[in-house]
Amino acid sequence: MAPPGRALKHVQVREYVRTLVGGSSPGSPAPSERELVQRFGVARMTVRQAMDALVVEGLLERIPGRGTFVARPRRTASKITGYTEEMTRRGLLAESQTLLARREQAGPGVARALSLTEGDAVIHWRRLRRADGVPMCLEDAYLNEVLLPGFLQQGMPTSLYDSLDARGLRPTWAEDSITADKATAEEAGLLEVEPFSVVLRHSRRALCDDKVVEVSRTVYRADRFTLWVQLGQDC
Repeated sequence: MAPPGRALKHVQVREYVRTLVGGSSPGSPAPSERELVQRFGVARMTVRQAMDALVVEGLLERIPGRGTFVARPRRTASKITGYTEEMTRRGLLAESQTLLARREQAGPGVARALSLTEGDAVIHWRRLRRADGVPMCLEDAYLNEVLLPGFLQQGMPTSLYDSLDARGLRPTWAEDSITADKATAEEAGLLEVEPFSVVLRHSRRALCDDKVVEVSRTVYRADRFTLWVQLGQDC
């Protein structure tokens, strides 16, 4: 596990490079590792980890014998991913800590989102999720208990989407929304940020064909998480 200090430096380097090359033409050179080591006063390994994350993300590409450059846009749609998959894609080590896992009665909002009747049984799974040892987000997932018999009795899985996949319920469609907000006192404590720090609130309604399998509300640290999507149209 990376020490929190190094993890934060890695994020600073990564986001600095992202901002620096943002809007640059494909093929433009990225800053050298030596330049970044001198600028941030960090180990070359920390810089390499930051650059690796941007290569995996598709923002940069390495050309053997020449260096690292702004990559050509990948012509693929953003796919539905869970937290572990998303952090792996960014070159970060994902970890999760279960804070709550229990059977509850669906409130009006959750029931409507899951296409259930208010008071129906749902599974509420709350996790603190880390990346490279540092808190990244706080996630509350609500699941239709009827679709997941024995879910709570089998031990909580490492990956929700892998567990859904094993049951033939991996999401094939998702509706996401993201808004900016300020962290509550509880959220700030868990995410290890100052009270009222800016956060990103991400809501998701995920379906497998016509079945709503997950409704989640996630609070991301705005200083650590950057939303990245690909947009386009057929020509």
